[in-house]
Amino acid sequence: MQLKDLLSYEVVCCTAESTAAEAAQLMRERHVGDLVVVQENGNGRQPLGLVTDRDLVVDVMARRLDPTAVRVSTLVRTPVVIAQEDEDSADVIERMRMHGVRRIPVVGEGGAVVGIITSNDLLRALNTEVATLLDVVQKGQRNEQHRRR
Repeated sequence: MQLKDLLSYEVVCCTAESTAAEAAQLMRERHVGDLVVVQENGNGRQPLGLVTDRDLVVDVMARRLDPTAVRVSTLVRTPVVIAQEDEDSADVIERMRMHGVRRIPVVGEGGAVVGIITSNDLLRALNTEVATLLDVVQKGQRNEQHRRR
């Protein structure tokens, strides 16, 4: 399966200069648990990394830092792990495993963010394929039983 058939095109972004408080507010307003941190340039929004609600809790709130003073740039893990929208999902699953990440920004031809793929998106797609395969097996068994009567 290609990513372009599975990814979410409604990606929510912020800049590295955004504060942790602004990031948290944006997550709340858009009902998401992560933001793609981007840099705007002539080729669109280039991904610099991701910031998650967990990053905000563990790295800002638990350390009792002022969320209005902490920049998102200090929370982003580097290097950024990205995927191309025309990549095969199996390759992306392996990349997620290698880097220990559950979300990856997806870029188009020019390297600009076009969406995001999550482990949940991939599990949902794989679940559909497994259910289809189970249906094939069950129908095959029924056909075989019918022929033998």
